[in-house]
Amino acid sequence: MRKVRGRFLRLAAEMALLTGGVLGIVGWAYRSPPVAGPLVCSIPPPSPPLSTAAVPGHPDLSGRTRLGKASFYAHSFAHRVMANGRRMNPQGDNAASRTLPLGTTAKVTNLRTGESAIVSIEDRGPYVDGRIVDLSPATARQIGITRRVGVAEVKVSPISLRLPDGDVKAGAGAPRAPVCRVARS
Repeated sequence: MRKVRGRFLRLAAEMALLTGGVLGIVGWAYRSPPVAGPLVCSIPPPSPPLSTAAVPGHPDLSGRTRLGKASFYAHSFAHRVMANGRRMNPQGDNAASRTLPLGTTAKVTNLRTGESAIVSIEDRGPYVDGRIVDLSPATARQIGITRRVGVAEVKVSPISLRLPDGDVKAGAGAPRAPVCRVARS
């Protein structure tokens, strides 16, 4: 065991010397001096304006935030097959929209309480005028929609939209990170 360990350590030391020497000769060990100058940061432009109109039956691929009413799935829909082929989970984060593509992730905010939840669009509906989203009962409770309230004014901000070709597009609800660069003098 000692012979193996000794050989390994000797081999490792030789590799370090050889590599360090080669890197030094080639110039890879050169470190560039730190860049001086002020750091300039900017935030990307704001998301598209709010929209209340959408054409039912046509997918909304714009990624705009929408205002409207939300309701929740009735108990009779529990465990039924949804449009994406999965069963509806009353305790899950699933939701239904007539216009957002299936597979879209969105942030739903109750405008009265300010509470929000992240949902996944997995079904089609609601088929009641003025409603833009149906939520699972658990998600509805999370944002303050109870059986007593039933329907609430909400803001639906898509975070990521699944496009027909399989690509994913960032929506208005996606976080905007600042873009920074060093300003040259």
